[in-house]
Amino acid sequence: MDVSPFDALLLVSFGGPEHPDHVLPFLENVTAGRGIPRERLEQVGEHYHLFGGRSPINDLNRELIDAIRKDFADHGIDLPIYWGNRNWDPYLRDAMRQMANDGVRNAAYLVTSAYSSYSGCRQYREDLFDAHAGLDEVGLTRLRLYFNHPGFVTPFVEATAAALAEAPAGTHVVFVTHSIPTAMDAASGGPGVHAYRQQHEEVARLVAEGAGALRSSLVYCSRSGSPHVPWLEPDINDELRDLAASGVRSVVVVPIGFVSDHMEVIYDLDTEAAATAKELGLRYDRVDTPGTHPAFVEMVRGLVLERAAVERGEGPLRSVVGEMPPNPDVCPMDCCVNLRAPLPTVP
Repeated sequence: MDVSPFDALLLVSFGGPEHPDHVLPFLENVTAGRGIPRERLEQVGEHYHLFGGRSPINDLNRELIDAIRKDFADHGIDLPIYWGNRNWDPYLRDAMRQMANDGVRNAAYLVTSAYSSYSGCRQYREDLFDAHAGLDEVGLTRLRLYFNHPGFVTPFVEATAAALAEAPAGTHVVFVTHSIPTAMDAASGGPGVHAYRQQHEEVARLVAEGAGALRSSLVYCSRSGSPHVPWLEPDINDELRDLAASGVRSVVVVPIGFVSDHMEVIYDLDTEAAATAKELGLRYDRVDTPGTHPAFVEMVRGLVLERAAVERGEGPLRSVVGEMPPNPDVCPMDCCVNLRAPLPTVP
C-alpha cells in the first residue's frame, strides 16, 4: 500500500499523569494562563487520586499505537509511529525532536479527538506550531477529523446494540460528550456554524438508528471554569434526574465524544454519573469507547492512505456515513478560532 510521500505517523494526544506526584504539575500545564486557583486544581486532582494518581490515557495510547503498528505490518505498510502529548510526557516537542533526529521529513499526524472545536483541533495545531519551531525540515500534514468515519461510528453502534439487547424495554440511550463554552461551540467550523454540536447530533442520530434505540438524548459532562460563562447543557447528572422523574428506569450511556476510556469517562461517567443513577434507582450501563476496536484501527490506516493519495494529486474515495460531508483536509482560517488571542498553527 502506497503511503508516499509520508515517512512517519505522529499520534497527537492530550496526555495525563502517571504518578501521584505528576497530578498537580499536569493540571498546571492544562490550565496555564487561565488563573485557576491552586485549591481548585487540588480538588480536581482528587479525581485522579481515586485511581492511584494515574490517568489511563497514556496506557490507552500505547495500546492504540501497538494495534496500529500491527495493522500496518499486516498490510505491508512500513511507517514508523511517533507519539506526542500536549500536556504531559511524552511531549510534542520531544516527539518532534526525535523525528528530526531520525530523519523524518514528511509526517502525517492524527489527533485523538474526532470533532471540530478549538480545544479538540485548533489548540492541538497551536501547540504543534510551538513544538515544530526550529525543526522546519520535518513537514507535518494533518489527517482529517473523523467524527463521521465508519471506523469511529461502527464501534459505538455495535456496543450500543449489544447493551440494548440486554436492557429492559423502555431503556433510554444517553449520548455523552465533553461540554465546551457555548462561544467555543458557536465558533467551531467557522463563525456561527456550531459544528461541534451539529457533529455530535449527527453521530448520536447515526448510532441511535444503527443500534435500534427508540429513546435517546445528547448531554454533556466535565464542565469546568467560571460558573458565569455559559457551557453546553444539559449536564449528564441533570439529565439522569429528569429522566428518572419522567418514569425512566434504565439508561444506556454512550460516550460518543471520546476515543478511549480516559479520565472524563472513568470519573465523570463511571464514578460520578453512576453514583447519581444509583441514588435515583436507575439501571445504568456505560458502553465502550472505540479504543482498539478493529474498525477504529483500520480507520487510521485508511486515513493515512486517503491523505497520502491527496498529497500525490489523486482523488481518493473518502469513507463517511450519514448526511454530513467529510471534514476538510485543511481547516479554513476562521475555523474554530482562538477566542482569547490569534495564535499561529500548523496546517
